[in-house]
Amino acid sequence: MNENLVDLLEKERLIPIIRNSDADSVRGIAHALIEGGVKFLEINVENPEIYKCIKEISPEVSVCAGGIITSIQAHAALEAGAAAISSPIFQMNLVKFSKDKKIPFIAGTSTANEAYSAWKARIPLIKIYPIEAMGGVSYLKNLLRPMPFLNIMPTGNVKLQDVKDYIAAGAVAVGVGRDLVEGYSYSEITRRVKSALNEIKDCNE
Repeated sequence: MNENLVDLLEKERLIPIIRNSDADSVRGIAHALIEGGVKFLEINVENPEIYKCIKEISPEVSVCAGGIITSIQAHAALEAGAAAISSPIFQMNLVKFSKDKKIPFIAGTSTANEAYSAWKARIPLIKIYPIEAMGGVSYLKNLLRPMPFLNIMPTGNVKLQDVKDYIAAGAVAVGVGRDLVEGYSYSEITRRVKSALNEIKDCNE
């Protein structure tokens, strides 16, 4: 990536997450989001076909390959042109891969201890997942109160209407999946993301 990951996401704030096993649907949703003004999105690697989608989409927008658990998956994501990799868990083999290949790694954590361990491993951005199940905005506030130095991206059943509250609570950016894209036409996805980006503009001002 040409820009520091945290700096980029602090500008974007809203990070759409695509979780879909159908490659054509992934392409369609991604292009609908890009049309709405998105510059960074996460595509969960549900099957090997999704790597092809990342390869096709990555010239247009910065793509984070999500759901990465093994180094083999991480290699495939890098080969496909992913600008970052994201995992639902925190493990050192992906930390090592990230450092060796110089590709940002967004580690998934749930507890305060896991988040601190990820920070000690010099991971630039830490995902708290699943944030809603852990307590939502109040959990994020409680987590950051003793550790305000953490760069956090909450994900996991986040609603669009709550994005601003998460940012106000100290999140660098917020990952939104189902509530943004599931069950909507491509034109409606474009409208929804455009509206959401406009609403959170004042978070950067």
